[in-house]
Amino acid sequence: MVELKTPAEIERMRVTGQFVAEVLGELRERAQVGVNLLDLELHVRQRIRERGAVSCYWDYAPSFGRGPFRNTVCLSVNDAVLHGLPFDYALRDGDVLTADLAVGIDGWVADSATTVIVGTADEQDRRLVRATEEALAAAIAAAVPDNRIGDISAAIAAVAHSYGYPINTEFGGHGLGRTMHEDPHVSNDGRPGRGLKLRPGLTIALEPWFARTTDRIVVDPDGWTLRSADGSRTAHSEHTVAVTEDGPKVLTLAA
Repeated sequence: MVELKTPAEIERMRVTGQFVAEVLGELRERAQVGVNLLDLELHVRQRIRERGAVSCYWDYAPSFGRGPFRNTVCLSVNDAVLHGLPFDYALRDGDVLTADLAVGIDGWVADSATTVIVGTADEQDRRLVRATEEALAAAIAAAVPDNRIGDISAAIAAVAHSYGYPINTEFGGHGLGRTMHEDPHVSNDGRPGRGLKLRPGLTIALEPWFARTTDRIVVDPDGWTLRSADGSRTAHSEHTVAVTEDGPKVLTLAA
């Protein structure tokens, strides 16, 4: 069931979203050569504790993971793209790191992800990250009243196709609000004019993610981390967005 939010509830989600954006910004700055993923995880734990927030990941145990997930941020490196389980790994020059964070504050959730290239950037990696960012911008632009979910999905796919990247449809965007995952599912590929009609008050996490040369994913032995099946590098960009009468509002931007 899709739950529409009031303007006041959307503002409460924005408060959470601003905190998520601040922490992700800190992770981008801290993602330097030699920094350990576990140190980034500890930083997020401290920030969540100081803010009085609640991690949406801690003890999360969905059917697709080997739960419970006992960390507060997903950190995915290179060929890993989703649900990256932080582990004892020091970042290397040229690594592609995605940080995905979802927390709740006063009962309202926000979810966002960003990909950063550590140290020296390969041009093909820059191109991949840019594609996800452009796809996210296109998806946000399509999140207007009377459009449909398929319009958002098609906007993401159009950018992927323009870059020549294949698209996986097993994992995509989703509704959220009081919990991290609500209806509807938002695929990263779809047909315009199809699916749920967008109405003011709908809050959704839009999250295009691409691998360079495959649309297939495999599960890491840790039971959580999803990797490209052929080992090609990946990138992921995500924002929490509210559909409003005045157009889409991105809730996961720093204040």
